[in-house]
Amino acid sequence: MKTFTATPADIEKKWILIDAEGVVLGRLASIIAMRLRGKHKASFTPHMDMGDNVIVINADKVQMTGKKRDEHFYWHTGHPGGIKSRTKQQILDGAHPERVVMQAVKRMLPGNRLSRTQMTHLRVFAGAEHGMEAQKPEVLDVASMNKKNTRTA
Repeated sequence: MKTFTATPADIEKKWILIDAEGVVLGRLASIIAMRLRGKHKASFTPHMDMGDNVIVINADKVQMTGKKRDEHFYWHTGHPGGIKSRTKQQILDGAHPERVVMQAVKRMLPGNRLSRTQMTHLRVFAGAEHGMEAQKPEVLDVASMNKKNTRTA
């Protein structure tokens, strides 16, 4: 038997819709990262982009356990003394709350060219409205997969 290696002709991408309301951030990000990479498929090939397109709605209503809302995201501007930080709560209260989910998913993917391409297949929306109805996404209920996936405020 030969080892199966997927080719671009073998890849079939689906559209997945995930509602993040009440779902714990880390568990949500790991499920999204697995879907983006394609690890849920039996024909997974590590060097190919074979994951699904993922749409996340209600990203501003994501939950965190413990004191994680007070933890900081750090980045550097590239200039001397240019370290910047914001807490996750500040980002969620700000103009772009979807960036918390984007950063969590990005950090669960490997840091290479392929994962940067896979991140382009992720669409995160702060509210319940999204403009992707034409793709007919399948709904993935992350909250009912495991009782630990949800948390009330």
